[in-house]
Amino acid sequence: MVGMKYYYLNAAIILLVSSGISLSSAGVEGREVTYDGRALIVNGTRRILFSGSIHYPRSTPEMWPSLITKAKKGGLDVIQTYVFWNLHEPVQGQYNFQGRYDLVKFIKAIRDQGLYVSLRIGPFIESEWRYGGFPFWLHDIPGIVFRSNNEHFKLHMQKFVTMIVNMMKEEGLYASQGGPIILSQIENEYKMVEAAFHENGPPYVRWAASMAVGLKTGVPWMMCKQDDAPDPVINTCNGLICGETFEGPNSPKKPALWTENWVSQYQVYGGEPYMRSAEDIAFAVALFIAAKKGSFVNYYMYHGGTNFGKSASSYVTTSYYDEAPLDEYGLIRQPKWGHLKDLHAVIKASSEPLLWGKQSYSTLGKEQDSWVFQMESGKCVAFLVNKDPRNDAHVHFRNNAYELPSKSVSILSDCKNVVFNTGKVGAQHGVRSAKAVQYFNRAEMWGAFMDGVPDINGASFKVNKLLEHMTQTKDVTDYLWYTTSYKHTSSDDQQTLYVSSLAHVIHAFVNGAYIGSSHGSHDLKGDLVLWKPISLKKGQNTISLLSVMVGSPDSGPYLESRVTGLRRVRIINKKKQTVDLSTYLWRYQVGLSGEGRKIYTPEGSTKSDWKPIKNSTDQPLIWYKTMFNAPPGTDPVALNLGSMGKGEAWINGESIGRYWVSFKTSKGQPSQSLYHVPRSFLKPSGNLLVLFEEMGGNPLSISVNTISVNQVCSKVSESHYRPVLTRGRHPHVHLQCYGRRNISSIEFASYGSPIGDCLSYSVGDCHSDLSKAVLEKACKGKGKCAVPISAKSFGGDPCPGTSKTLLVVAKCM
Repeated sequence: MVGMKYYYLNAAIILLVSSGISLSSAGVEGREVTYDGRALIVNGTRRILFSGSIHYPRSTPEMWPSLITKAKKGGLDVIQTYVFWNLHEPVQGQYNFQGRYDLVKFIKAIRDQGLYVSLRIGPFIESEWRYGGFPFWLHDIPGIVFRSNNEHFKLHMQKFVTMIVNMMKEEGLYASQGGPIILSQIENEYKMVEAAFHENGPPYVRWAASMAVGLKTGVPWMMCKQDDAPDPVINTCNGLICGETFEGPNSPKKPALWTENWVSQYQVYGGEPYMRSAEDIAFAVALFIAAKKGSFVNYYMYHGGTNFGKSASSYVTTSYYDEAPLDEYGLIRQPKWGHLKDLHAVIKASSEPLLWGKQSYSTLGKEQDSWVFQMESGKCVAFLVNKDPRNDAHVHFRNNAYELPSKSVSILSDCKNVVFNTGKVGAQHGVRSAKAVQYFNRAEMWGAFMDGVPDINGASFKVNKLLEHMTQTKDVTDYLWYTTSYKHTSSDDQQTLYVSSLAHVIHAFVNGAYIGSSHGSHDLKGDLVLWKPISLKKGQNTISLLSVMVGSPDSGPYLESRVTGLRRVRIINKKKQTVDLSTYLWRYQVGLSGEGRKIYTPEGSTKSDWKPIKNSTDQPLIWYKTMFNAPPGTDPVALNLGSMGKGEAWINGESIGRYWVSFKTSKGQPSQSLYHVPRSFLKPSGNLLVLFEEMGGNPLSISVNTISVNQVCSKVSESHYRPVLTRGRHPHVHLQCYGRRNISSIEFASYGSPIGDCLSYSVGDCHSDLSKAVLEKACKGKGKCAVPISAKSFGGDPCPGTSKTLLVVAKCM
């Protein structure tokens, strides 16, 4: 990996950790973590735990404390993360735990804020991460078969898992040592591929479980989506609605744990974003707790972050789970964050009957159910479920009538009074915006460097066949050049070039001239094909094909045997006569010229011959360079690359990831235009921006943007439950600005029957003329405010006898 710093673990440390000897300081009081059929038990107490996935390499150490703080304020007890083997051991025997890869520092940051850790060691993780988290050198071990009862694989897997476990022990990070780690995971969704390994699948599961338990961490181990997880390993659920799909633990002695509740889904280039509402997530959580006696729910992701560099898997965008409760930039995404926060508080307020009460079930209607948890002492909580996705329902429960909105769960804290409904959002909404603060719209601001087609005589190596792509690149670069010479003897210069490939993109050149490109998609089944008419000269012609991967595969059985790169190359004339070039002498170059020179680094860029940009825009295989100053303030920063095609961008030598704005969605929009630049990547002035453009784009339209939530909104009715069992008779509208901003203006306010929502609104038939004045007095100039929804607050009832709603839209500055 270009530009990465490595270090070798001290030999004495390796000896100690491989022997299982703890280096933690004496005198730290441990916490016992066990489980029963109801919950994880921490220090003798059953716990209902809410968890959120935050992956340390998808953010920066400077962001970690803020992310953890916001997660804690959102009602989380646990932070869950994978361990990324290919980051930590990119070269066999060389380890990297620095910067964004400092796992120990990340876990200690969680510990310092009083939260627990769920550590998913894997070491196969999938996670839309390159090669599923495996280092590519593993591919080259003779005779290896990943994730099977294969001695070569098990040897290396055990060595890495043992190293990570003992590193945690060395730092005293397991709960049994007084640390924050209460749960660990071995393997990941193996049941999805187990059958493909036939007789080598089940023994591998048993081995992996036994190996993990034998490391004696003092905390439970789990396997997700693994209904044959051997005791004492807990099998857990992943999915959108585990309250319906999870068949339950494979032993009555194990609790129901949900390791991945997908708050949205990852996005691929060319794919539309998947938007999962706060209401739908809350419904799924409440149903899991009610129907499955669920006691642990992890949101995947709670903060998605950024796939920096080449870390994303095939076709996955650089922005990862931006729709999470904490968005890519670490900003709170409302109402998802707030609605779940309210749910967490309500559930925890009823934790005693949920963990100790007797569960009972009854039918309330065709698609309506009730789940009750009641203790002998009389403490009680009920969940009234309406599964009908279109219609509200009127039900009777314990001699009381209840109205259940469509697809919702009402939670009755005392089995009588509704304190939360998953379909009624009391949390505010927020609107995120990007503000352009700097442009690069003058040609003299830019330098250009043409990477060019490699000289046929300067190839790194040559062979009479088409080689597999990743075996040559080792997943270090996306690019592999295939070049051959073809003698054209016909008088007809018009031919067709046919190329089929299992890579993701093909760029084709004939005699050094670009003739076209073709690309696949995440959903493509089979080969990517390029058909292009070409003009050949009589005699020798050079055909150069640049094979491009947009991330490596991350899942599926026999990952080590996956084939990528060119498969067939043919020349076809007008008579459909074909010349197969596949067995010609092919010359190869791994990577780009600019990559070899490290042209994207401050040092490498000074050694390169940059030319004035002039007419160099909208051309393939070109590097661009410019300088800029960091925007003032603390708002997150992003590059708007909407005018570019496809490539990668670096700031001061740090890759902010691949971009591919020319691959539009079905609605004609780029899958991603804004690319996150962490503040820690920037200096106050003199920042180096370098881009490699594959397909042609215009850098003169790139801008630096700051990201903020500058509009907040809330819509709550008088009949709304009182969130989190707050005191008082009336629900409230709550507004809060973030990032040291205050409410600068009230754009709209209506107490009565306002029409619309936070994006489109107007006054209805019922409206208090004092609405805006009341909100301005209560909120303007403040960072946050709360206004009770009552006639008294607005000087009287504008329409007696009807239920009122308050809709407020405010600006933050």
